[in-house]
Amino acid sequence: MTDAQHDEQKQGGAAEEVEVSELLARRAAALSLEKKCEDVKILDVRGLTSVTDFFVIATADSERKAKAAYEHVVDELKKDDERPLHIEGGDTLHWVLIDYVDVVVHLFMPDERKFYDLESLWADARITTIHAPVETPQPDES
Repeated sequence: MTDAQHDEQKQGGAAEEVEVSELLARRAAALSLEKKCEDVKILDVRGLTSVTDFFVIATADSERKAKAAYEHVVDELKKDDERPLHIEGGDTLHWVLIDYVDVVVHLFMPDERKFYDLESLWADARITTIHAPVETPQPDES
């Protein structure tokens, strides 16, 4: 037993293991926030479907934001050696689906998100809302 495991056992807790697919979902969610997407959620659908482990759902309020978010997610994840199996909707930008097999990213325009309502469709999933980090103002150094 390592020292860290021994310390953890003494404290009565167990280290929470995070799967690679969950880390990928969190990363994709954070990347969508960087391009000003809103209402970003991760749905944990493990045990509910064999198609994927996580859905990342985000709203872009303009086609320009949708395009920027979609390209940003794909480009940044490529740097992490993650390449999508399939992308749909990149031409219309009203519902862009980026399929990473274990994680499927859905970037919606507001009307499409409301119409398809994936959160209700997958109501049994554990849903985590992701928020942009709060920026603290830095004092002027003048």
